[in-house]
Amino acid sequence: MRVAPDASTVDSMADRTAPAPVESIGAEFFDDPHARYRRWRAEGPVHRVRFPDDVVRWVIVGYAEARIALADPRLRKDAGQLDAILHAKRGTTATDPNIVALLTHMLGTDPPAHTRLRKLVNKAFTSRQVALLRPRIEQITATLLDAIGDRDEVDLMRDFANPLPVTVICELLGVPFEDRADFQAWTKTLVTVVGEGEHDERPTASAAMVGYLAKLVRAKQSEPAEDLLSELVLADDEGDRLTDQELVSMAFLLLVAGHETTVNLIGNGVLALLRDPEQWRALREDPTGVPAAIEEFLRFDGPVDMATARYTAEPITLGNTEIPAGEIVYVALSAANRDPARFEAPDTLATDTPTPGHLAFGHGIHFCVGAPLARVEAQIAFTALLARFPDLALSPTADLHWQTSTLIRGLLELPVRLR
Repeated sequence: MRVAPDASTVDSMADRTAPAPVESIGAEFFDDPHARYRRWRAEGPVHRVRFPDDVVRWVIVGYAEARIALADPRLRKDAGQLDAILHAKRGTTATDPNIVALLTHMLGTDPPAHTRLRKLVNKAFTSRQVALLRPRIEQITATLLDAIGDRDEVDLMRDFANPLPVTVICELLGVPFEDRADFQAWTKTLVTVVGEGEHDERPTASAAMVGYLAKLVRAKQSEPAEDLLSELVLADDEGDRLTDQELVSMAFLLLVAGHETTVNLIGNGVLALLRDPEQWRALREDPTGVPAAIEEFLRFDGPVDMATARYTAEPITLGNTEIPAGEIVYVALSAANRDPARFEAPDTLATDTPTPGHLAFGHGIHFCVGAPLARVEAQIAFTALLARFPDLALSPTADLHWQTSTLIRGLLELPVRLR
């Protein structure tokens, strides 16, 4: 076990120090957020941070405090209220109704609205459906690897880690695969951090995404098919059904979360293994260890850096630090998952030991509904890669670049040698 004793108790907060003064993050943060998180954790579990848009937010970096925050009902997620608080801090009144519309899904709502939405989605998105997808995921994986099998070097993000989850989520939701370039471009724009004074392309992307998904929802309403979006259109709980706007927002959540998380779970996990060839060889010789290794990938460098924003509906104290009401709060999952108070040797990848309790998929009522699908896709992807390309290695000329996003932790490219 890599878990430090007694680390998950609330009592551990008593020994934490007060947060450091406000600190700014810039472009350099995204290349290696773990370096900043290590320093912040040493200073305290809760920090005030000035983001590139010049707005100060609170960031939680300690494991015990993160786990509490993710389940505390005083930290709320109402998308409309969050938008209002953000504009108040910027001193502006303009808002983007399309962004608010896209975020009014179960991840961006509080009970009782969240309870209702999650119940309706759970009727359509079941573990049984995920299990039935395994043969098709294996087939897609084999096809993608066949397509690159005769090459010496490829960009694994472009040629494998990206198209696998995108193909799966398109087929699952009933989204035309040929539209992937458009919705992925809009997604990248929406999750990218925009600095103060920079041109903000998010309003254009959000309008395009809303228009696209609204058209898709109308098509499913007219002619339901054998897909998840049609199931959501038809989902009924004693007469309660999703509205058109709720369908658009839920389609956005499932489409974006359904591919971005798995794309970067695969990419980050492959990179971590290739930087430690001994562990690659160990998994190659015993692929039964892949499921446990995936949990370690999720802990070590998971696909979500900071969980989506919350706000304090009333003052709340975490780690001896009081956060006033009306403040925007981010829980840094990446930081919590490397807290030495919870995990032994947290900055070391160890795929051969259990990794219980990581927060990569969140915690509490907003725990990721797509976690089973992400795990199945990653297990199939890594098992196939290990078997097909046993000598896979990072390209010696690789110059890695990361997405400039506080939400997504993912590579823009991953050049590898196949043999």
